[in-house]
Amino acid sequence: MPRYVDPEERKAAIISAMVDALAEGGFPTFTLRSLAKRMGGSSTLITHYFPNRDALIGALLESVLVDADNKREELLQIDDPHERLHAVLEFFLPADAESLALERVRVALVAHRDAEPALRDFFDKLEPGMRGLMRAALEEIVEPKELDGMVDVLRAWTSGIALSAVEHPEIWTAERQTAALNRFVSSMSLPLSANPRKTDNSASSGPTANGARRTTSVR
Repeated sequence: MPRYVDPEERKAAIISAMVDALAEGGFPTFTLRSLAKRMGGSSTLITHYFPNRDALIGALLESVLVDADNKREELLQIDDPHERLHAVLEFFLPADAESLALERVRVALVAHRDAEPALRDFFDKLEPGMRGLMRAALEEIVEPKELDGMVDVLRAWTSGIALSAVEHPEIWTAERQTAALNRFVSSMSLPLSANPRKTDNSASSGPTANGARRTTSVR
């Protein structure tokens, strides 16, 4: 009798193996056959769940979006706005093996975004989601007229740290990233106190209504 395999667990394992393969070898050499070989099976091991490469990339995107959306809700529950901002920025740092692998995947894929519709869709959703989460973290701290500019600063800073960690992981350890984050936040001109959170009646028009999703993470 064939051994039962949970479909969702198998899909998660395939996506995890895909992340490792892309992080190590990049996009040009990535095929369903090479991924199946990596997992110790034939191509049908993959195509039973994902019929083609675009479907697999779409599944990766959806996985990142769902994980980021769940994390977003957790982060925005932090009451103190300064602690919340710190936690949001920390979320974007590739400070562990999993997040660093995802960041390597993002770097590997970005060069092919214009040639692959699935990748273009991935990045079209990724950037607004990241900026949306940063905006939600900032909106109780900075004046509305300063909000877009501050989001630009945060986005540029986190992108720089992430790329530096991909290029030189031996230098940008988790400890060094955290120390840089602490210095960065300390250097920002933020008020010591912030406006109180909106009431429950108005919360639906606040951070959640901005459509913020970090997409991630692939961070």
